[in-house]
Amino acid sequence: MRLFCLITVSLSLLAACASPFFDVGRSETVVPVSRAWVEGKIVEYITTDVSDRAMARMTGTNHVPSLAFAVKSAPGQSLVERVYKFPDGEQISIFQSAPDPAGSENRDGSYSPLWRVVMVRWNDAVPRRELKSEEEVLAAEESKEVSLEVTDIVVNCPITRSGDGRSLRGVR
Repeated sequence: MRLFCLITVSLSLLAACASPFFDVGRSETVVPVSRAWVEGKIVEYITTDVSDRAMARMTGTNHVPSLAFAVKSAPGQSLVERVYKFPDGEQISIFQSAPDPAGSENRDGSYSPLWRVVMVRWNDAVPRRELKSEEEVLAAEESKEVSLEVTDIVVNCPITRSGDGRSLRGVR
């Protein structure tokens, strides 16, 4: 009975946080928006938390070391997807997936706002071009144009506007 009560109270609190009536003052927070590629389409996202202190300082976000535990989830139950980051700033990042569409009607069950950072570095003798999908990144790696470094850095970057232009309620 205690467990049932605890679960009921927890669900009520979660619902209250998502409710438009939770914050009666209706204050507004402005957060920097970034853009990334997903399957050849531009999406918009925000970054709030990073497991690596140096990257959190660089991005001006919360340092949350416990996010790194998401990498060590059970096989077949990963909490993270991959984000391909270009450390020299040659181009915007590439996400593995995005909500389809953004918001409560999302049909992509694999989407997660938690991303494991994969650093993409162009090999010296290769002419650089813009890559726009995970498939293009993996093809470039296979043809030895880029090298990939999978890190244990996890970032929380919810997508706020999907590639079809749909956005979360309230996003403007």
